[in-house]
Amino acid sequence: MTETPAPLEGLPTGRERPLDPPAPLNDLRAERPITRMTFADGAEGWLVTGYRQARTILADPRFSSRADLKHPPVPAPRFAAAKPELPPGQFVHMDPPEHTRFRRLLTGQFTVRRMNQLMARVEEIAAEHAAALRRSGPPADLVAGFALPIPSLVICELLGVPYADRARFQRDSATLLDLGAGSEEVLGALQRMFGYLGELVRGKLAEPTDDLLGGLASTGELTEAELAGVGFLLLVAGHETTANMLALGTYALLTHPDQVAALRSEPELLDGAVEELLRYLTIVHLGTERTPLEDVEMDGVTLRTGETVLLHLPTANRDPERFPEPDRLDVRVPATGHLAFGHGIHQCLGQQLARIELRVGLATLVREFPNLRLAASAEEIPWRSDMSIYGVHRLPVTW
Repeated sequence: MTETPAPLEGLPTGRERPLDPPAPLNDLRAERPITRMTFADGAEGWLVTGYRQARTILADPRFSSRADLKHPPVPAPRFAAAKPELPPGQFVHMDPPEHTRFRRLLTGQFTVRRMNQLMARVEEIAAEHAAALRRSGPPADLVAGFALPIPSLVICELLGVPYADRARFQRDSATLLDLGAGSEEVLGALQRMFGYLGELVRGKLAEPTDDLLGGLASTGELTEAELAGVGFLLLVAGHETTANMLALGTYALLTHPDQVAALRSEPELLDGAVEELLRYLTIVHLGTERTPLEDVEMDGVTLRTGETVLLHLPTANRDPERFPEPDRLDVRVPATGHLAFGHGIHQCLGQQLARIELRVGLATLVREFPNLRLAASAEEIPWRSDMSIYGVHRLPVTW
């Protein structure tokens, strides 16, 4: 009789190498891609590290995204207090039909055509920041001077949020992603952001504007509180995720000089390079949670009703059953089908915009700074292992 392994006590987060998922998770994927896990609050659930299993669950309507059913995968001060009531408009934590109502309205705002129309503006913004970097001279922090301001400015213009207010929302969004922030700090940041966005959407309801939030306001289908909630989600996700992908992607390329050389000699590889970097890095490093609404049989185990399932996408995106040589960064092999943007009905709405920003940002750096290099060792770079979105706090570079 085979002995049942003891549940994993929490999610391993320590990285031997900064760009690779924790080694114990790779071992688990090979041995038991669905394994028992005890969450930080003591709840029993499951950890999924295999690509096939994660993709299947993301597409299965029997699994819920509701926030009230989830449990924290790691201990953090923010989880000490009781779960707050979900603010209006947080559609990523909803199931159909509530989720469907928001998604239908927003899908029309994030069409591929509309995102492609933004290309020229993104190129202009990237060129301006590259020129500013060059004027200030090396060394420079690529995060502050390039990776963060580009997606911040783009999402502000798209939503209709004044870029001059960026210090306010960037500070508060950083608090919301900080695993070390206490529950009171998180609540304060939430209240400030919702207060700010509530004031903004009231103005758009009174006098419609030609931007995404203005367009949503003009439909009359969302309340003021729901508009503020949607604006909150898009504003935080729209600059934090892409900013960290751009900085971390640059680090990955600079530590793989053969890959940078390939992009310089064959610029047509860039689209595939973006997909490969998304797969290879997968910055949502604490995973994505789903909860079965009924018992689900998978690979010989029963995922029971109400037991939260944590899908560790960075490890799933390194699954050798799906991606040949998964631990090797190779911009010549586009990683189609990766899960960096999720899958199913909750797949990232802004993925086309993120791709454009990454493509333009990386192309600008490769073209304008042909001898760009790191100005610090891996040990000196402050990694964002303390945040729910992985990346670097700063990236010192020179040229």
